[in-house]
This record gives sequence, structure tokens and C-alpha cells, in this order.
Amino acid sequence: MKLFKLQTLKSLWTLKPPIRTFHRHPRLLVSDVYSQYESVRRGEQEIPEYFNFASDVLDKWSEIEKAKRRPPNPAFWWVNGKGEEVKWSFEELGLLSRKVANALTKVCGLQKGDRIVVVLPRVPEWWLVNVACMRAGIVLIPGISQLSARDVLYRLQASRAKCIVTDDRLAPALDSVAAECHFLKTKLIVSKGSREGWLNFTDLYKNQSAEHSCVRTRLQDAMTIFFTSGTTGSPKMTEHSQGSLGFRPLLSDRYWLDLTPSDIIWNTSDTGWIVASLGSVFDPWAFGACIFIHNLPQVEASTILTTLCRFPIDTLIGAPTLFRMLVQNDLSNYKFMKLKHCLSGGEPLNPEVMEQWKSKTGLDIHEIYGQTETGIICSVSRGMKIKPGSMGKAAPLFDVQIVDKNANVLPPGQQGEIAVRSKPIRPLGFFSKYVDNPQKTAESERGDFYVTGDRGTMDEDGYFQFIGRDDDIIISSGYRIGPFEVESALIEHPAVAETAVVSSPDPLRGEVVKAFVVLSPTFSSSDLDSLARDLQEHVKKTTAPYKYPRKVEFVQELPKTVTGKIKRNELRNKEWGQA
Repeated sequence: MKLFKLQTLKSLWTLKPPIRTFHRHPRLLVSDVYSQYESVRRGEQEIPEYFNFASDVLDKWSEIEKAKRRPPNPAFWWVNGKGEEVKWSFEELGLLSRKVANALTKVCGLQKGDRIVVVLPRVPEWWLVNVACMRAGIVLIPGISQLSARDVLYRLQASRAKCIVTDDRLAPALDSVAAECHFLKTKLIVSKGSREGWLNFTDLYKNQSAEHSCVRTRLQDAMTIFFTSGTTGSPKMTEHSQGSLGFRPLLSDRYWLDLTPSDIIWNTSDTGWIVASLGSVFDPWAFGACIFIHNLPQVEASTILTTLCRFPIDTLIGAPTLFRMLVQNDLSNYKFMKLKHCLSGGEPLNPEVMEQWKSKTGLDIHEIYGQTETGIICSVSRGMKIKPGSMGKAAPLFDVQIVDKNANVLPPGQQGEIAVRSKPIRPLGFFSKYVDNPQKTAESERGDFYVTGDRGTMDEDGYFQFIGRDDDIIISSGYRIGPFEVESALIEHPAVAETAVVSSPDPLRGEVVKAFVVLSPTFSSSDLDSLARDLQEHVKKTTAPYKYPRKVEFVQELPKTVTGKIKRNELRNKEWGQA
């Protein structure tokens, strides 16, 4: 990674000045962790060569905490809805994570640069392993909590991980394929019991010393490897560094979360995705905020709403599916204790849902946009005007543009591919590479840009609008149709709870728009043919008539990834006989 020099950093701020809409909390003193890097943000000092999030951020907050210069919030607060609760200060987090680091290095034999697969639900041990790996320089590979035996086998073989940490649910699946994982040396289980061939995680680390010297890591050293969702192919290993995950929030201002040490944030993401690392580890803790976690074995509206009423949560992050689910409830029965900031990402949120949430709660939903490879690159920050259907402006450190197939920047209003300038200087928040796949790494760039594979537009004010994945675009009778705008029109109809739009073969037009529709639970109809015609007319009146779905199919549910993203490729393949 090319280190930023003074003049380079200054040019970045000139190119894309940071959005400053926040106000300093009166108890956030000049000596806090964030303020220590003010000179770097101003371009007066170079980015350091060495950095470790555990020692340079978490341990510094522990010192500030002990000096009573931080509000009395915990650093970490976990509940399971059954009466169990865990609260850690930064000091307690440091002590426990050092014990885990000793267990991983001294008992499991892991060294700096070794890889560990961690497949756990939202339990405190996941956070302990995260911080312990930072301290020891071990590369963490998180996995979603619903992986199958085949999924785990693929990840272990592809990554050559030497250790795995999981729970009772996945352990039997791992045992069924362990003989094929030739690099795997140690299996750790988070369980109240024991299992043959496994070391009990809790018993192991509790017997370790709390003395541990954090390894020295460079900014470009590998920190985490994420497997992409794989909805359009086999999952790729996307490597992030100490710089892209840990140092980035200290440079990029408070652009999407705008947190202080007095705030409590609840991110409902599954632990396997990058948004969990961004919204439940690095960005909140960079600002000394409290991370709140509910175990959420099932994501249910009543659980989410009751939790917001019982706990002083300031900020909520959820997928669009979550908010679509919440607005179908009578929210007048719930009084949120402290909620003031809501964010949604993963896929576009329909303007109708945003309007319903606003009318029922008085709160706006701020959209964010990013990818596993980039982190958050667009957001609707606090203080920004909200434009329904827009995912906001480019985030600090990123020069986001709409480009054509030759990587030429397109003017406002023209549709093209969403891209981020990656040359001559690669943005600090970017992934380092696709591990063991230099060809894919090279193919991710076109000219001077990293291309996202998503299509969109940018208006005169710099707001971006998502149209769809490049391979989701429907071309019917020469018209290019984005699924999201059709879905947004459909969901405004009171009969529609959820919908997904894909292309479907047609002998005359080549392909046409087809809508898969899940009906609202409060709506019933014995004449679905009539309802389909009603929906088609509704779309014709709501958006350009050529976009209406010529085919409508009513279904009980839509196929989704575990984070709630609709798997349109699965529906499309079915339509085209490729399932």
C-alpha cells in the first residue's frame, strides 16, 4: 500500500472535503482518541506506518476511562432477551481479550499472519476473538451464523485456516468435513458443555494470564478476510487491513455514524458481514461509543421494538427488510427510550417505507451504500437533506463517480456504473486484494476506477441513486429498466408487503419485467388475476408505463441471503431455465 504523503492527503481533502455536521459532545475532551489524529486529518502529519486498533485505540480509551474522562457507559452491552446480560468497560474488554490472545497463541500455537475462521452468532465471545486477533496479529475470517457443512468446508479449504471457533449448532457439521481440512489444527467450541476433539473456548481462555504484549502491525498488514455473499458466483476472499478497517474511521470524520462516547449503537447485522465489523466494532469504538447487541436468534419485529423501548439506544442500523417489517406494526403502542438516528443499507430502501417510518416514529432513515471491498462509500449523513430514493453523497476519502464502459466520468443525470477513483492513490478504506486471485483483483478496476458492478445516477447536488446490479438491469424492447424503481412503485400499493422484480423471457420483446409479490398479511383477495391487473395499472400510473410488470406471480416469500438481501439472481435463473 502506498502511504499517503502530506501533499497527497491535502489533495484528497480538496477533492472531497469532509462533511462536518456534528457537534462536539461537552464531555468529549481534546485528549480523546479521535482528537489525537486531528493533525493527520488536516494533512499536517503523515499517516503512521505502524498501527494496531487494539493498542492504539481500545487501550487508549481504557486509559481515558480510568482517568474518568469518558461517560460511564459500558464499551460493550449484550442481552439475550432471557434475562442474561453482559457489560464490559474498555478496561474489562482489554483484560479478557488479552487472555484470549494468550489462548490463541500459547495453546493453539497461532502466530502473526495465521488465519482463524470464526462462525458464531451474536454472542460476546465473537467480540473477544475479534480484539484478541488484533492483539496477536492473527487474521480473522468471520462467517455468517447459518453456514452449512459445505459452506464451512469451502471456507476452510480456500483460506487454509489453522483454527476454527464455533458453537454447538455448527460443530457437528464441521466434524463431518474436518477430515478434508488438512490445514486445520485446532477446534474451539463456545459451549456450556464439552465435545470430543474440541477445546472449550471459555475454559481455555479463563485460565490464561491477562498479561499480553500487543504485536506491532503495519497499516497494510492483513487484519480480516471477508467472504463475499456469493449471490453471483463462488464467494471470493476479500482481504482488509489494519488501515482499511481500523485507521480509516480516525481519518474519515463522523460521516455516517456521528457518534460520541455518550452514545449507544445497536447494529442488527449478522456477524459474518463487513457491516458488522464497521458498525459493531471499529467505527463505534473509534469514537468511544457503547456497542449494544441483542442475541436475536430470530429477527422479529416485536423483539426489535420492545428492545428499543427498554434500552437507551441512540442509533439503530438495520437492513431494509427490517424496516419493512417494522412499519407493518402498530407503532403507536411503542415508545422508544432514546432512539434518534436510524440507518439502513445492504440494498435500497423504498421511499414508501421511509415515509411510513417517519410518519409513525418521527424519525428519518439515513441510507448508506457500500460493498465488502470498499466499506461505506456513500451515505446520508446527519444534517444532510434527505432525498427519497437517494443513498446520499460520496463519503470522505472517496471520489465516487458515475462512469461508462470505458471509465469515462459521466455528467449528472446520466446512468452508468458506480465507481470509485482508485488511481493514482488507492483509498485507505479499500480492500487490499482478493486473496489468491490476482485476476479478479485486476478485473475490479477499469482505467483509474474501481467499478462496483452497480448501476446508478448522480444528480447536480452530488446525490447518488442506485438503479440495480449491472446484471439485474432489464432490457425490454430496447428500454433499460432498473428493478428498484418498479419495486418501489409496487410496494406503495396496500396489498404488497414485499416484492422482487427480474427479467423474464418473452418471444416478442426478448425479455420483460416480471414481479414476484408477497401479499401484506392484512390483505386478502380471492381473485388474484384481478389483483395482478390492478398492480400493473398502479405501476403504469406511478412510473413510466413501459416499466410495468407484464408478468406477476404471487409467492409466500422471497429467496434472501441471511442479511435480508433479495437473491434476484435466483429468481432470474429460474425464469430463464438456469436454476
